[in-house]
Amino acid sequence: MWDDFNDFLHYLTVERGLSDNTVQSYKRDLKQYLSYLEEREAVTDFDQVTRHHIMQYLYTLNDKGRSPSTIARLLSSIRLYHQFLVREKKVDKDPSLHIETPKKERKLPKILSSQDVEKLLNLTVTNSLDARNKAMLEMLYATGLRVSELVSLKVSDLHLTMGFVRCLGKGEKERIVPLGDMAREAVEKYLQGARQALVKKKKTEELFVNHHGNALSRQGFWKILKAVARDVGVNNEITPHTLRHSFATHLLENGADLRAVQEMLGHADISTTQIYTHVTKTRLQDVYRTFHPRA
Repeated sequence: MWDDFNDFLHYLTVERGLSDNTVQSYKRDLKQYLSYLEEREAVTDFDQVTRHHIMQYLYTLNDKGRSPSTIARLLSSIRLYHQFLVREKKVDKDPSLHIETPKKERKLPKILSSQDVEKLLNLTVTNSLDARNKAMLEMLYATGLRVSELVSLKVSDLHLTMGFVRCLGKGEKERIVPLGDMAREAVEKYLQGARQALVKKKKTEELFVNHHGNALSRQGFWKILKAVARDVGVNNEITPHTLRHSFATHLLENGADLRAVQEMLGHADISTTQIYTHVTKTRLQDVYRTFHPRA
């Protein structure tokens, strides 16, 4: 069974062109599933897998307290794997067909207020690391990039005179995102001396680097964001995605077109972007209840 597993990972990387992070996610999900089939159900060949086996696995996940959204994601991985096996003629039937996906809890994304965003972006710059941090935060809020996209940016992806940045999103899809004046100014200041002070003599293509002059990791950025938030007094729970959520919500609140926001975020499906319209409606209701005399 594990030979087919490695073939599937190769298919995701080469034929589907999925990012390494996405492939690793599928790998983790399916290793759990295959281990369950072998250890709990004594299955040694995919021809033996039935709908009952998959349902029992999902029940086991539920008993362990996994959320509906996690179970739905795992089921999606299982479906894609069985579809691959049928397509490659490894098996004759897909046992995952007609298994109902658990309904996901619709959680509204957490965002920052405009005041908290101002606090974050107005951090005091006293050294090269501060200049880098300000440039990164300005860039993230100005573009709505995912943190993986931010740390993967290369200097050659910047087009500062034209006012935009080129980035590769999920599935290696390229998109062009406008860059505001404040973000452009912060990045220019970072490039004027701070980045070179960090890189020293190393040949690093990535735009944002750590104190060793190497490309910054996602985990490294998360630590920086938490430290900056603490230092400037932003006490709300904050993650790198919080700025992306805030970018989208603040645009829609100020009248931006939903399709334009979808394009800037790099969402394949507009229904993903529509979650932010629910956030703006919720915020409007809060304002109404707070300030209307007869609310």
